Amino acid sequence: MATQALIAPRRKARLLPVIGREASSFWVWGAAAVALAVLLPLVALAAIAAEGSGDLWPHLLAYVLPSALTQTFMLLIGVGLLSCLFAIPCAWLVANCDFPGRGLFEWALLMPLAVPGYIVAYSYLDVLHPLGPVQEPLRALLGIASPRDFRLPDVRSIGGCVFVLSCVLYPYVYLSARASFLVQSAAALEVARTLGASRTKAFFKVGLPLARPAVVAGLTLVLLETLGDIGASEFLGVRTLTVSIYATWVNRSNLPGAAQIALVMLTLVLALILAERAARSTRRFVASGTARPAPPARLSGLAAAGAVLLCALPVALGFAVPVLHLAVSAVRRVAETGMSATLPREAATTAVIAIAATGLTLAAGLVVALAHRLAPSALSGGLARLASLGYAVPGTVLGIGLLSPLAGFDNMVDAALRQTFGISSGLLISGSGAALVLALAIRFLAIPIGGIEAGFAKLSPHLDMAARSLGATRGGTVTRIHLPLLRPALFTAALLVFVDAMKELPATLLLRPLGLETLATHIYAEAARGTYEDGALAALLIVLVGLGPVILLARLSASAVRGSSASRPSPSRSPHA
Repeated sequence: MATQALIAPRRKARLLPVIGREASSFWVWGAAAVALAVLLPLVALAAIAAEGSGDLWPHLLAYVLPSALTQTFMLLIGVGLLSCLFAIPCAWLVANCDFPGRGLFEWALLMPLAVPGYIVAYSYLDVLHPLGPVQEPLRALLGIASPRDFRLPDVRSIGGCVFVLSCVLYPYVYLSARASFLVQSAAALEVARTLGASRTKAFFKVGLPLARPAVVAGLTLVLLETLGDIGASEFLGVRTLTVSIYATWVNRSNLPGAAQIALVMLTLVLALILAERAARSTRRFVASGTARPAPPARLSGLAAAGAVLLCALPVALGFAVPVLHLAVSAVRRVAETGMSATLPREAATTAVIAIAATGLTLAAGLVVALAHRLAPSALSGGLARLASLGYAVPGTVLGIGLLSPLAGFDNMVDAALRQTFGISSGLLISGSGAALVLALAIRFLAIPIGGIEAGFAKLSPHLDMAARSLGATRGGTVTRIHLPLLRPALFTAALLVFVDAMKELPATLLLRPLGLETLATHIYAEAARGTYEDGALAALLIVLVGLGPVILLARLSASAVRGSSASRPSPSRSPHA
């Protein structure tokens, strides 16, 4: 047995390079093409910005950028802080305490992920209107007749935008923090308790520092999503960099100026990513024995009631209130005027675009992941990381970067057809939904790459070796071995990409052809006109479709964390500088 154990690694080392050399002619070149497609809009963006914006740039530099940067930074700081305040206490309670409803809140705290930020903003604009369902009963209760005599702070403000986006985005921090709290060793917390620390002090001195890398990772996602938001910010009157890019391109018809603002925004995105990596690198953890998960502390009385209220608050604000309002508004609108005649067509268009984007994204992600599997090297790994960059690029930036190369390709094809056959193809890609499908595929390519790589991590390389030794070609190995075993990972990735593509707003606004309307743009148009109830049914459809992936994500995350902590010992951790 010892001899076999020594031989197996050597045989694996000999066989894998052979498989890699045979596959590299196709898979690595395919991964390189995918990575190039992701990098192309970023290169084009720099080229567009270099053209200059004429007399507009001094105006942007003097009046637009200072205000946009100020409001963007204020929004990022506010959303980051409030998201942590929502997420971290709830994650600690669910992971370390036993109270009524704990099992329900474990997955219900993820429900706001099903509701896009622009839909929550759309809902709260109506809910918190001076003549809406909150302020009118409140004035009646206080005996005040006129809205001029008493009104709540206006939701159309930076504070309102911070509140709305925090209610939607806190689950990113909650998910990573809960996973970290669940696998922490009980020994570290017990040592703190034996030294006289209360449960609260043990949380702040031991539990929270140990979870800091996970919290920072989730917080980075929150900030990136905040930076790329356009719907909620514009609805609530906050002129962020994203809103300024859209206004400069669409309202002022100045693409170079919009590209220059987009480069500023891209620099901020890069700074966020580098800051996240730097924050994680400053912490080191030392393994010392076998971890024993901390048993949940049973809460009762006021403590249990406080835990229930604390966990229920973000669920109510981020999911229950907006969804209930949408449902009531949709029922009322359908009862009064019937369903909009354009809604079925817009729903079908949304589904077709989302399905096409999902198929393209899965195919590209599979090529990239297979390249790293069949030809493992620094090159294939680097190509996978490059291909995943699109997730960090906001939709507005991606839209501007794609416009120029796609228009150039369309013009080239049109000129060739005119010269050869005397016919015109028009705007073949940029004038159709194909440009939007391509942008969505680049934007969400990181989802299938990560999911498929995680699936491959569970498949032993000996499966590949056995298949090749039995005469299977590399194509046969992929179709008969890899794809059947990767079905769960592919299904999960497809579901997540489909929902993200369906509710994507910034890229859709910038790249959709004339006359093409989706559910997201329908909601945007109704909110822009102030006819909130007319867009309630479209918003409700997006939320209902988004619930499935969120529930699946909650179940997968819970089972994965519990399975890993139960099946293998984890080292107890202690932070040090």
